Amino acid sequence: MARYTGPVCRLCRREGVKLFLKGDKCMTKCTLERRNTKPGQHGASRARKESGYAKQLREKQRVRRTYGILERQFRRHFAAAARRSGKTSENMLQILEMRLDNLVYRFGFADSRAQARQLVSHGHFSVNGRKTDIPSFIAKPNDVITVRERSKSLEYFKTRVLLLAQKGVPSWLRLDVNELSGRVITIPSRSDLELPFDEQLVVELYQR
Repeated sequence: MARYTGPVCRLCRREGVKLFLKGDKCMTKCTLERRNTKPGQHGASRARKESGYAKQLREKQRVRRTYGILERQFRRHFAAAARRSGKTSENMLQILEMRLDNLVYRFGFADSRAQARQLVSHGHFSVNGRKTDIPSFIAKPNDVITVRERSKSLEYFKTRVLLLAQKGVPSWLRLDVNELSGRVITIPSRSDLELPFDEQLVVELYQR
C-alpha cells in the first residue's frame, strides 16, 4: 500500500493551512502556528504572486494531502467522479468521504486518516458483516462498518469506547458506541463538510 511516510507537519506548512493530519494533536501542538513559513531553506523568502495554474495545483495538493491519497489513486477517483451525473467537484468529495479509511476516521475509531488507514489494512473492520481490509473501499448508504469481534478485545478499542462517548459524528452518519459500529445514513453534501480547500479549482485543473 503506497503512502506518504514523511513528516506530516511539513505538509501543513507547505499548504499554509491546517490539514489535521495528526488528529487532536493538531489542536494543541501545531507546528504551523509556531512556524508559519514554507519548509526548506527558502521557505521564509518573499512570497511571489501565484498564477491561476499554481492556485489550482495547490488546491489539488491540499485535497490529496487531506485525505492521504497519492496521485495515481486520486486521478482514478476524479475520473470516477467525472463519469457520474451531477457536479464533478461534489461527486469527487463524496467518493473521497465514502472511502472506508475516511469513514473509520469520521466515526472516531481513529484520530487521523493515516491511523484509520492502518487499522483498516490490519483487518480490524468489517462492512456489512464481511471483513474488509481495503482502505479505498467505497461504502454506500446503509452500509454498516463494525469493529470485528476479535479486535474488540484489544486494549486500543477498549480505550476507544470511552473516547467515542465524548465525541459526536457528522449528521450523515450514526454511531453505536456500545457495539463499536457505525452506519452510513446518506451520502454527504458539500454543506455537510468543513474542508480547507476549494474543490472546484481541482476540476478546473484537470479540465485544462
